[in-house]
Amino acid sequence: MTLGSALMCASPFVRGVVAGKKRKIIVVTFGGGARDQETFAPEGQENIPHLLHELIPQSSFFTQMVNQGILGHYVATASLATGVYETFNNFAAIPPEHPTIFEYFRKDLKRPSSDTWVVAPSNGFNRIGESDYSSYGPGTGARVILPKHLLTAAMSGTTTDYEHLLRDNYETPLYAPRLGGNEFELQQLETILKLSVDDFKTHAKTLSSPDELSMYVVRQLMRQQAPSLLWITMHDIDVAHAGAYSLYIEGIRRTDRLCGEFWKLIQSEPEYMGNTTLFILPDFGRDSDGDAGGNGFQHHRTGDPASRTTWMMALGSGVREGVIYDHPMQSTDLVPTLGAMMGFSPSLSQGRPVQELL
Repeated sequence: MTLGSALMCASPFVRGVVAGKKRKIIVVTFGGGARDQETFAPEGQENIPHLLHELIPQSSFFTQMVNQGILGHYVATASLATGVYETFNNFAAIPPEHPTIFEYFRKDLKRPSSDTWVVAPSNGFNRIGESDYSSYGPGTGARVILPKHLLTAAMSGTTTDYEHLLRDNYETPLYAPRLGGNEFELQQLETILKLSVDDFKTHAKTLSSPDELSMYVVRQLMRQQAPSLLWITMHDIDVAHAGAYSLYIEGIRRTDRLCGEFWKLIQSEPEYMGNTTLFILPDFGRDSDGDAGGNGFQHHRTGDPASRTTWMMALGSGVREGVIYDHPMQSTDLVPTLGAMMGFSPSLSQGRPVQELL
């Protein structure tokens, strides 16, 4: 993996956070399944200018993040959030079996529900905030915001001008339940995000994709609630299932741009500037072009190295800058790493803390 000379100079390791400010962690999944050959491999680097030239020089970058679990977006993201390879049906509207990072965080550190949030792109992610594990479970995890639900509620069922923001499942449309939107979402919009229905609708008209809508909601959530643990899932890249390579590349380039813009936002927000560590990683990759059992970029079915091996970057407070690590690590290592960084114990997770980040 060739990343260029900009990454060769490491900066001093910076520990701790700004005095008087609570440490914050944000996880962004570069979601939807992106292969190395369209991102960090030499032939794909033109698709990720913001990651390559702006973010990686400031980050610790891990070139081999391996996902050994089920390659479905909800179940794989749930595995990232529990530190255990979950095995439930990817298309089932059920919570993870094992406790989530949000439950560990709140229980061990005695944090309120307002201090941890998930912003998710799809109906299928509405149960990811908390598990059904007996000693954790309902009421102990993160609140979940589904921006498409907010938009559906704001439109009162009239969504003609917003259909490009409401596509909910690229892989198996038959499993995509109808988008909801009711009084609960309107309350989220007005009391939590402090947005009027008219302002939300007006701004949504200027956006081009569901992930752009999610990032708009995230920005408002940070300003109004300032959660200490925030999890954002991207999903535009999964348009690859439609079979159009150009749309897949467009999704990667948009996600790259949004990640670059988001890091600048973090540096401009008083509650987050100087005390935030940002993690960016794909949920998994996509099938290789040479595997007869797959469909190349279109799907993620074979479990070959191209679909299982991706990357992770960490940047911000407490992270060494401009360093590349080539040793393999597991997707399940994320939760224990975050636990070690924030001071809670994910006792049922199966991964190991990444020592280079501690």
